[in-house]
Amino acid sequence: MIERIERFGGVLVKAFHLVALFVIGGTVAWSAAHFYIVDVMQHGRAQLHDILLLFIYLEIGAMVGIYFKTHRLPVRFLLYVAITALTRMLTIDIKDLSNEQILTVTGAILVLALAALALDFSAARFRSIDEDV
Repeated sequence: MIERIERFGGVLVKAFHLVALFVIGGTVAWSAAHFYIVDVMQHGRAQLHDILLLFIYLEIGAMVGIYFKTHRLPVRFLLYVAITALTRMLTIDIKDLSNEQILTVTGAILVLALAALALDFSAARFRSIDEDV
C-alpha cells in the first residue's frame, strides 16, 4: 500500500514538473513575442537594451528547454542571464548611477564571468558519471 502511494506521489510530482515547465516555457515565449511586437516593432527599430532583453528571453527559454530534456538545471545559463541583465541595467541607467554603483555593477559582472569560467573549467576537468552514459 505504501509503495502504491509513493508511486502515485512520484507520478503527481512528474506531472506537476511537466506542466510547470510548459507553463514557464509558454510564458517566456509569449513574453518575448509580446515585447517584440508591442515594444520593438511599434518603434520601428531595436535599441541595444531591447536586444539585450531579447537575449535574456532567449537564455531563459534555452534553460527551460535544456531542463525539460535533461532534468538538470544549467547553472551556466543563470549566470549568462544575470550578466546580460546587469549589462542591460548599465546601458539603460548609466546616466543615473553614481561612480560607486557603476563600479559595483561592473565588479558583479566580473565575478559572474569568473564563476562561468570556473564552471566551464570544472565541467571540462571533472566529468560526471551520468554524462559518460
